[in-house]
Amino acid sequence: MSIFDILGGEFIDVIEWTDDSRTTMVYRYPTVGKAIKYGAKLTVREGQAAVFIHEGQLADVFTPGLYMLETNNLPILTRLQHWDHGFRSPFKSEIYFVNTTRFNDQKWGTKNPVIARDPEFGAVRIRAFGTYSMRVTDPGKFIREIVGTDGEFTSDEISFQLRNVIVQEVSRMIAGSAIPVLDMAANTEQLGQMIAKAIGPVIAEYGLTIPEFYIENISLPDEVEKMLDKRTSMGIVGDLDRFGQYAASEAMLNASNQPGGGMGAGLGAGMGAAMGMGMAMGQQRGPWGATPPAAPAAGSQTPPPLPGGQAIWHVAMDGQSAGPFAVKDLTGLVQQGKLARDTLVWSPDMENWTPAAEVRELASLFAAPSSPPPLPGGSQNG
Repeated sequence: MSIFDILGGEFIDVIEWTDDSRTTMVYRYPTVGKAIKYGAKLTVREGQAAVFIHEGQLADVFTPGLYMLETNNLPILTRLQHWDHGFRSPFKSEIYFVNTTRFNDQKWGTKNPVIARDPEFGAVRIRAFGTYSMRVTDPGKFIREIVGTDGEFTSDEISFQLRNVIVQEVSRMIAGSAIPVLDMAANTEQLGQMIAKAIGPVIAEYGLTIPEFYIENISLPDEVEKMLDKRTSMGIVGDLDRFGQYAASEAMLNASNQPGGGMGAGLGAGMGAAMGMGMAMGQQRGPWGATPPAAPAAGSQTPPPLPGGQAIWHVAMDGQSAGPFAVKDLTGLVQQGKLARDTLVWSPDMENWTPAAEVRELASLFAAPSSPPPLPGGSQNG
């Protein structure tokens, strides 16, 4: 460049940059058609760095402060411009301001599910997402490796590349962590620290660091979550007897609150529902914990009653359920003294165990024997 070209242009004597966008990471100061005056003032604010590029080479990097662009502040540029021989002319350089503050709330997430081996559920597909913050710690390296000649570089331009690096490490960590799926929510902080440490060396090659890394959620596929919800519900129900009592009381309360039937009608309907549920629960167990015989399986053929009565009667003997017996068998038990009037009996059409004498079908077994009628002709044998 001749001296006439320089004099025909404009000298830059104050260099500074302010930005309120919160997304701009690098800004190239406009120097087209201008020359920087030797001794010009350079202002670098907190959270900034200024990088000088001279003839395609990275010359000097300035941290926050106020500088006079002279020989003592431009060591590399001084050698390139031969100012050490006393030459003090204006010069042409590209100046890039680099934002070194944190860029927060950067998003990341797995595009496809990660296959992991769970000790309880086996092979499962897992998705994860979260946020992170990034910061430029080496402005010169960031300019060389990422920005190049881009005049205005934003955080969106680097976030896509960082997401690829993060997702790769997240997939590897989740698949190899050996942490059960149900325990991952309690270990997101530990996983986040492991992932941030793993991606640190890769990010450092870009002149960046990741000060904060968060895993907001680790989720299972919808079908797996539905099955897990059913399993959780079964665990909450617990004791079926107590659940039946709770359901009966809820039925009574709901029925009593139904409009149009009045308090008495609603309460009666609720009690009927509760009794129905109580009967269903009560038929599952007998006294002393004895369980009545199971009902025939659906579709099974029931044989016709045998001569002498169907064997449907169960008798409580010595605290145990014996049977089933036919009616003719019960007659023999009465004669043997094993079946008395107060002996508890049960059949499938009965709600609870009942004393034998109170069962209509068995009352005749305990009737007193009657005397025979007189013989024809009026004669009687003594």
